[in-house]
Amino acid sequence: MHPVLVASSDPAASAAVPVLFVTSAAWREVAGALGEAAVAFAEAQGFDATSGQSVALPDPQGRIVAILFGADAGTSRRPADPFHAGRLVQALPAGLYRLEAVPGDSRLATLAVALGSYRFSRYRDRPAKAVRFVVPDGVDGDAVSREADAVAFGRDLINTPAGDLGPADLENHARAFAARSRATIRVTIGDDLLRDNFPMIHAVGRASERPPRLVDITWGDPAHPKVTLVGKGVCFDTGGLDIKTAAGMLLMKKDMGGAAAALSAARMIVEARLPVRLRVLIPAVENAISGSAFRPGDVLRSRKGPTVEIGNTDAEGRLILADALAFADEEAPDLVIDFATLTGAARVALGPDLPPLYTDDDDLAADLLRIGAAVNDPVWRMPLWSPYDAMLDSRIADMNNVSGGAFAGSVTAALFLRRFVEKAKSWAHFDIFGWVPSSKPGRPEGGEPQAARLVAGLVEERYPPRT
Repeated sequence: MHPVLVASSDPAASAAVPVLFVTSAAWREVAGALGEAAVAFAEAQGFDATSGQSVALPDPQGRIVAILFGADAGTSRRPADPFHAGRLVQALPAGLYRLEAVPGDSRLATLAVALGSYRFSRYRDRPAKAVRFVVPDGVDGDAVSREADAVAFGRDLINTPAGDLGPADLENHARAFAARSRATIRVTIGDDLLRDNFPMIHAVGRASERPPRLVDITWGDPAHPKVTLVGKGVCFDTGGLDIKTAAGMLLMKKDMGGAAAALSAARMIVEARLPVRLRVLIPAVENAISGSAFRPGDVLRSRKGPTVEIGNTDAEGRLILADALAFADEEAPDLVIDFATLTGAARVALGPDLPPLYTDDDDLAADLLRIGAAVNDPVWRMPLWSPYDAMLDSRIADMNNVSGGAFAGSVTAALFLRRFVEKAKSWAHFDIFGWVPSSKPGRPEGGEPQAARLVAGLVEERYPPRT
């Protein structure tokens, strides 16, 4: 069980302090049931059930007997935040609490307090308050705990600076996951990438003293439906010879956020024991600068065969993904999904919280949008607009790795990737940000494996556990 969650069967649960969710509209009704003294005390503290407000109600001896918490009722234009309960982690004093009269989904409220308790403490001691919550009746606390732990795993990877999370370190985390899951793992490193025909992964990573590699994990029964997750693992991105500005480089430790999301989703799928043959491919590189760096104007041959002219070395993620996607595609899986912190254009279009989704499969898109809303891991479908394919034309190669202008950067990046997936029954691409710029309920500032919970939910819905 997650450290902040307590099973309802635990003997301590009976002493939990109730947290009463109250909307402004219902405050008068609730006040009538609380009694005059409690209402007078709450109102003396300024409590009027405004969203996010909280007040502790004491008994005559000063012991807390209940918490009033202003619920997020939402509006006709703004739905209520399903993770609103995550505010409680910071708002409450140490103690054991029980969520009562939760508006909306009790499971998401429980998940929110677990996710909201996350702390990245590798480099600084950040003790968490001893705030714990009894799992509400009807909520599977073990499943919520597994999900929260998988997200924390992904957050830890993204939050770790590149000095301590290079390609070899990312491989080590993947190996630990494989060992824990009893999965098989194969890693191709350095010049062996050329031997095994991963030329673009090699080209992007060869300038670093930390060799590039491709991590290949497989788990599950080979007879089950084949689901493959591909995650961009650029452990740091200088931009290469098309070097980024200082500001542009500041958060580039998170450029392996796609790999973190893929591993986070894989952990949820494996721990739920879903009947799939799961494969995880992570091209792990550092886009560094040295005499051996690939150059603007170079032409690279891809694993699939087509040649790629390099219009910009800072568009390296799509190159390593292309080789990995082509490799994934060779076995014609039922589903291929890739996660990548791919373009700034995606942030311009949709901001940091809403990753673009690209797919040609309308049914898959509908399922992902619906499940994303249900689990509060939202995405937004963007068009794979085929007329824009021409923007990737090259005069000397089969294609360029960037478009010729400033328009549709996220769309053309997705179109580039689509060229390397042909045999898979379905493919989807998520252009994630991988970062929460400022803290929100259930989402502390820092790394975030966006779309991981959504993808795990999709796989579980399509391939439910067998009893």
